[in-house]
Order: sequence, then structure tokens, then C-alpha cells
Amino acid sequence: MSDSDPLKTLVRELLLATGMIGLLIVALYAHTGSMPPLVVVESSSMVHDVNGEVGSIDAGDLVLVHDQDFDTVVTFAEATQQGNSHFGYSQHGLEGDVIIYKKNGEAGTPIIHRAIMEVVPHDIASPNRNATANASNTEHCPDGGTYDSESKDVNGVMGVCVLTWDVPGTNVRDVEKVTVHFDGVQAGFYDCDRMVHANVEPYLVVWEWEPRHAGILTLGDNNNCSVDQGSQAVNGSSGVHSASGTVGPIRSSWLIGVGGGEIPWLGTVKLMVGGEGTPGTSFVPSSSFFILFSLIVSVLVLPMLFEPLIRRLMTGAPEFEQSIIEHRKDIQEEE
Repeated sequence: MSDSDPLKTLVRELLLATGMIGLLIVALYAHTGSMPPLVVVESSSMVHDVNGEVGSIDAGDLVLVHDQDFDTVVTFAEATQQGNSHFGYSQHGLEGDVIIYKKNGEAGTPIIHRAIMEVVPHDIASPNRNATANASNTEHCPDGGTYDSESKDVNGVMGVCVLTWDVPGTNVRDVEKVTVHFDGVQAGFYDCDRMVHANVEPYLVVWEWEPRHAGILTLGDNNNCSVDQGSQAVNGSSGVHSASGTVGPIRSSWLIGVGGGEIPWLGTVKLMVGGEGTPGTSFVPSSSFFILFSLIVSVLVLPMLFEPLIRRLMTGAPEFEQSIIEHRKDIQEEE
């Protein structure tokens, strides 16, 4: 094949494109520590503006997934507590980290929602070590408490009976049932954007919650205080569900990663070809389609517009004329 052979040119360009994509994936993996390093947002649960907004998470956005230790996740409660080392920290338009997790640790489409607060064991007791994994809570903890299979006792053994809870970032300590008013006094103010809890409080209230294990309570920014953990934690919450039921507090083993920077609009292409059983582009803001189309047109058209201009600039340069003269001399010498 000659240098001008169309097939050779096609193969060379395909290899170049594949290499560039490969380098991009490797670079993203090196930056995030996760594979895949990006997730496509499918729903409107994190939307801040129905018309779309760069800086918050819209359907059709690509979000970087950072592989972080569970202990490094910053909750809304911690980020809004005066004097806390994380005070003022925000991601994607609101205080606290946005996390990506598997619903109850099961397979299926992951959820990307904000970490609101964490429940941490305060007083613990050793469980009945003879109870089977599928035994009831009473069999595991005959003397009371809530059995948590993934928390460690004082000897580092997995499995404890949690008697009381703490909530970092608030003044809630050593309680059997967790009640937190996100009213700006007891905890940072979280605006529900509607009246909730029997039409009484306009802010998030976690009421008399008995967590089934330690972990993080999560909430979509656009879900009007309907937390993922359902009505056991917040009155009127529908919750997020998996095959085994309503999602519990997010455990370390369920965490996929922490949401980092976003690449807006481009994930819409994947949603277009998502197929049956997916939400498709139903939640994508109309502005995203316009911007995505504009980007595609720009990528296709701009090279055609700039090529004649660049060629004209190059051919008009003195260096170009000199190179032609030298090239002719070389040909004459070879002859």
C-alpha cells in the first residue's frame, strides 16, 4: 500500500483514535483511582435548575468517580457545622460530598446522591456469636440493641450490638433513637423547598430513627427531603428500593466512590442509546440537547472553516516560500 492508499490512511487514523481514547481512559483512571472512572447521570434527582446548570448534576452529565476511603466522606451535617474542620466544604452546588453507591450492596444501577449525615455506634455490646448470619436481631442481640454485622467490637471482631448512636456534625450524642432538626440550630439548615412532615417543618427533620446499622443517610438534592432511607428516618419519604427492600444507611462496602468534577452534556449520547428498561433522555434538560448539538456541529464544521485560513497563512509566510525553493534545489541535485 502506498502512503496515499485510502485503506492505509483509514487504519492509521483508527489506530490513532483508539490510542487517544486509551490514553484518556488511563489518565482518568490515574486521576480517580476508579474503573470505570465516569458515571452517566440518568435521573433528575440531583437537579438544581430544571433548565440545567453547570456546577450541579443534571441528567446527561458525566461525573468523575473518585476512589476514596469511606472515612473521608464529608457529610452535609459536618460541612455546615460551625467550627468543624470541614465547615464550608461543598460539592455540586451544596455542602457535603456526593457519593455513588450500590443499593443495599446489590447489583443494579448505582445511585448518586448527597451524604447528609452519618450514624456512628456510641455504646456497643458483644452479640451472640453462636447465632447464624440469617438469625433475627433478637437472636443476635438477646440483651437489646441493633445488630450490625459490619461494625467491629473492642477486640476488632466483626459484628456488634449497637445500643446508642452518635451523629457527627450535630449535637446528637449517645441516643437510642436519632432525631436531628436541620434547622440551622441543632444542625445546618437544609431547605426542603416544600412543607413536609405533616405540613409543619420547611426543613429536613430526621425523626425518631432507629438505624438498622451504621452508615450514611443520603438524599437527592431535588427530592424535597424524601431521603433514600425512607419513612423510618423521615416522615413522608418514599425511599430508594432494591430487591431486598428500602435502602439502609450506606455502608463502606456499598460505596463505589465520591463524585468529583463533571463533564456536562456529553453523557446524553449514552442515554440516547440506552435501550429498553432505562429512563433514556426523559430527564435531560432541553438546554443540554441544544449545547450537545452545538458542540457536535462545532467539531465537524470548525476544522473545515479554519483549514483554508490556516493554509492561506502558511502559504503566505516567507518560510513557506523558502522551503519550496530548497525543495526544488534538492530535486535538481538528485537529478
